[in-house]
Amino acid sequence: MNFTSEKVAAVILAAGKGTRMKSQRPKVLHPLAGRPLAAYPARLAKILGCAPVALVVGHGAEAVGAALGGEGLVFAEQTEQLGTGHALLCAEAALSGFSGTLLLLCGDVPLLRRDTLERLLTAHHAAAAAVTVLTAEIADPHGYGRIVREQGDVARIVEEKDAAPAEKAIREINTGIYALAAPWVFAALRRVGCNNAQGEYYLTDIVGLARTEGHRVCAVITADASEAMGINDRVQL
Repeated sequence: MNFTSEKVAAVILAAGKGTRMKSQRPKVLHPLAGRPLAAYPARLAKILGCAPVALVVGHGAEAVGAALGGEGLVFAEQTEQLGTGHALLCAEAALSGFSGTLLLLCGDVPLLRRDTLERLLTAHHAAAAAVTVLTAEIADPHGYGRIVREQGDVARIVEEKDAAPAEKAIREINTGIYALAAPWVFAALRRVGCNNAQGEYYLTDIVGLARTEGHRVCAVITADASEAMGINDRVQL
């Protein structure tokens, strides 16, 4: 099944403080080639035909809304930074009962290509998956969530702080970009706890929930890892 025959909405996570930017300006508003970082995934979602496109804001919410108000987005606010799972859940109301495929993007990842996301969505629909994650293989995976596979299938995603030594040796990482089945994902997120090293609601925990419920979990490996890397400081701009 081709993704163009499916309803696709998008959520862009842009609520983080971005402390490594060492700036009063919200991270996602730092300019790259004259445009705010978050404008890149927002426009890519529009090019792909996603509707609606929701931006989850938090730190500097008013400034972000003012800067991106002309992008045709709907806005949701994460008032407490309780993790990626919580951030996505904050977008549920803004999506107005959307049912279909949810494309999850990050506001600080400006270099994603259209064809990469088309591959992600096509694989997601072909497998009738609940979760499809975009992954990358990199030489130094320190700091990233690791993709743990069993017999070739994605079994779970383990965050760096929770990873065992053998898991830290894995070089396939989670980019934070997903295709997700909605509204299933929102019901799943409500069942996710915060019993982990950071005391946060990890979006990655829905992988285990999906498998427990008998749903498909898939992965698409990006051909160029650099396109899925986030901007963490002003040097990287």
